[in-house]
Amino acid sequence: MIQTYEDALSWIHGRLRLGMKPGLARMEWMMARLNNPEKKIKAIHVAGTNGKGSTVSYIRNILQEAGYQVGTFTSPYIETFNERISVNGKPISNDEIVSLLQVIKPLAEELEGTEFGGPTEFEVITAMALYYFGERSEIDFVIMEVGLGGRLDSTNVITPLVSIITSIGFDHMNILGDTIEEIASEKAGIIKPNVPVITAVDQNEAIDVISNKAKEMNSPIYQLGQDFFILDHQSTNGETFTVKSMNKTFQNNKITMKGSHQVRNASLAIMAVHILQTNGILQVKQSELAAGLEKTTWIGRFEEISKQPLVILDGAHNPEGIKSLVETIGAHLNKKQVHIIFSALSDKKLDAMIGQLEAVAETLTFTSFDFPRAASTQELYENSSAQEHILQNDDWRKAVETGVERVSSKKDAALVITGSLYFISEVRRFLLKR
Repeated sequence: MIQTYEDALSWIHGRLRLGMKPGLARMEWMMARLNNPEKKIKAIHVAGTNGKGSTVSYIRNILQEAGYQVGTFTSPYIETFNERISVNGKPISNDEIVSLLQVIKPLAEELEGTEFGGPTEFEVITAMALYYFGERSEIDFVIMEVGLGGRLDSTNVITPLVSIITSIGFDHMNILGDTIEEIASEKAGIIKPNVPVITAVDQNEAIDVISNKAKEMNSPIYQLGQDFFILDHQSTNGETFTVKSMNKTFQNNKITMKGSHQVRNASLAIMAVHILQTNGILQVKQSELAAGLEKTTWIGRFEEISKQPLVILDGAHNPEGIKSLVETIGAHLNKKQVHIIFSALSDKKLDAMIGQLEAVAETLTFTSFDFPRAASTQELYENSSAQEHILQNDDWRKAVETGVERVSSKKDAALVITGSLYFISEVRRFLLKR
């Protein structure tokens, strides 16, 4: 029997040996044995290549401002494992993790002996979250972030009040497919019969896939640029903008999270709340919506970890994320020399990511970190083409220290540290200790 938090994490992480096993059979088996807690929650389901975490956070803060108790299930974590299962932004306790695993572990071990095989790490954590939200907490709404894809993701055992697909990009192609259409089809797998779906996807071929799936499921679809619009966007210390739908206008919204991609994420949150309110499921005042948006932060997303010197962390871990980062640098750091430190996982499209960073970096430093799939410094260097301002340092701690010193000694300079969220998590802890 698991008795300590450390033992609980060790057992959970030990499930990583099973890798990823797409499919819902194991989750459905566990949910049935747990008396189907997933059917007892009022859920909002969020899928997409990028923007999921921020969209979850915007919705959570809006609903909190309106007085609701809001559970969230997100991944990966940045500070502590517990943050994956949170209530009103507060991670559940170590004791609750132990207590939940004491329920789920015997089921996982029993499942090992069936034709389905044992559950993966992510399936175990998802089961813990659904059991917690469905059986052990007084929660009004639960916002569930898809782990990977959608159709076969373990969170897809829920039937939500509304589904959101933030964006489609080339990531996890070994699992989701090689084309935009294939990836969109996997994401669209979260669409349930008669459940509204909201999307900011902008590729025509992806929109066609999502629209066809929504039509097949008789699900109303709300598309950014067609059914709702972003107007009067201005970038200052954050972003201000208006969202106009067919029957309501939300004027002069302010967010502190920077970038046009964050405006799109916030617009999705606004529409989700608007649709749920229109359907009589919740009540949110305009002032509560505005306050929730403005209070929203999400660590590791263009996060200013230091102002003097200016050091920014951003978990841009795929080409689309890097594109958004580069656009945000252009909008908010256009008068500064930008020095960048980059580390990524080797299964990403490294050349597409590095090429974009080269275009805006005064210096670009490659480094690596202790993670099974982390790309080596040399591998990153070999994917670079503008090598006159490229630096290498195998020790990421020294790379960070050197980078901080570099911008400390230069006027109007900024250090941007980006790449894998696992890397950003390590760097963030290191910098906060300093």
